Amino acid sequence: MVDAKAEIAKLKNENCAEDDVFFQAMEEVLLSIYPLFESDENYEKNEKNAIVRRLITPDRVIKFKVAWLDDNNEIQINTGYRVQFNNALGPYKGGLRFHPSVNEGILKFLGFEQILKNALTGLPLGGGKGGSNFDPKGKSDFEVMKFCSAFMTELHKHIGPRIDVPAGDIGVGAREIGYLFGEYKKITSHFDGVLTGKPFFFGGSLMRPEATGYGVIYLTQKMLELENKESLKGKVCTVSGAGNVALHAIEKLIQLGAIPVTCTDSRGMIYDARGIDVTLLKELKLKQRASLEKYLETHTEARYIPVSEYPEGGHAVWDIPSYAAFPCATQNELTAVDAKNLIKNGCVTVTEGANMPSTTEAVNLMLASTISLAPAKAANAGGVAVSGFEMSQNAAMQKWTFEEVDAKLKTT
Repeated sequence: MVDAKAEIAKLKNENCAEDDVFFQAMEEVLLSIYPLFESDENYEKNEKNAIVRRLITPDRVIKFKVAWLDDNNEIQINTGYRVQFNNALGPYKGGLRFHPSVNEGILKFLGFEQILKNALTGLPLGGGKGGSNFDPKGKSDFEVMKFCSAFMTELHKHIGPRIDVPAGDIGVGAREIGYLFGEYKKITSHFDGVLTGKPFFFGGSLMRPEATGYGVIYLTQKMLELENKESLKGKVCTVSGAGNVALHAIEKLIQLGAIPVTCTDSRGMIYDARGIDVTLLKELKLKQRASLEKYLETHTEARYIPVSEYPEGGHAVWDIPSYAAFPCATQNELTAVDAKNLIKNGCVTVTEGANMPSTTEAVNLMLASTISLAPAKAANAGGVAVSGFEMSQNAAMQKWTFEEVDAKLKTT
C-alpha cells in the first residue's frame, strides 16, 4: 500500500521545494492518481514512481534575458521563460503571460495544468507555458511593441508549428500576439501557425477570443442539465476578473438570459444589481485599458468596492448571493473564507474559469457541500480547443466560419 501523502512529500523535496503553487497543483493531481494505481495490479511500484516523475518533471525550462528600449531611450531588462512541459501527445501548447508575478514556479504550475487540460480536449496537443515579469500596464503601445520584439528575438529559437505553439494569457491579448507574430515573420520569413490567438487576417481563427469564456458557460449548462438542476436563464451570477475569460463568460451569460452582476480587476470590484453592461466593460478594458472605477461614470447606480475594503482573507465578489459563481481572474483567488460565503448564500454551482482559482481548502469545503464544482482543467479548456482548431486551419490553409468553430467547441 502506497502512502500517497508521504510519496508526495518526497516528490516535493525533489521537484518543487520552493514552488508552493506548483506543489499545490501537483498534490491535487497525484492524490487522485495514487488510488487508481493501487486499484490496478498491472503497475509495479517502480513503474508507478517512474510514471509520476515523468508526469511532474518538465522536458525543459528555457530562461532568457529580454533587453528593450523604453520611451526615454533607456534600456530595460526583464526575464523571459518558456516551460516546455510534455509533448507526448503533440507539440507543446500553452499561453504566454506578461505580469510582474511571473517566475519559474508559476509557469511550471501553469504548464503542468496545461498538459492535463490539453489532454482532455482529445486534440493532439502537448503542454507548456511561458511569459515574462514584464508589466504591460502603464506602458505605451510603442514600449509594448519594443518588448514583444525583443522577447520574440529569443523565443523564436525554441518554437515552431510542429514544435511549440504559444498563445495569449494574462497581459498578452490580440495586440501583443500581433506584435509577437509580426516579429516572428520578420525574423524567419515564415507565415505559419506558430502562434494562436492571432488577428483574423494574419491567420487567426474566428471565435478564438470568445472561446475560453464561452466554453466555461457551455460546460456549466451541460453540468446543470446532467444534474437535473435549473438552467442559468434568469439566474444571478457572480464573475471575477475583467480579462478575456471573464468578459466573454459575462457576454455568454447575458446571451443565455442570465444576470451577471459582478466583475473585478486588480484594484477592486463592480457590483451592478441590474446586470453588468458588457459593452461598456469591453470599452473600458479592451480599448481604454482603464480601471473598473470608471464604470460608475456611466452607471451611477452600480457600486465600486476597492480591494482595501475586501473582507479579511476573502474577496467581496463572493459575498454577493448568486446561483452560479465563476472565478475567472487568477490562481487561488477563491479562499476558504469565500467558499464558506458561497455555501452560506446557497450558491448552486461554481465553475473555475481561471487556472486553479480555488485554494485546496476552498475546494475541500465545496466538495463537502451541495455545490457542484467544475474544475478548471475541464472548464476553461475551450480556449485551447479553439487554439487547436486555429492550428488545423493554418495547416490546411483554410478559414472556418464562426458557426463552424462554435459548433465544434460545443461538441469537444
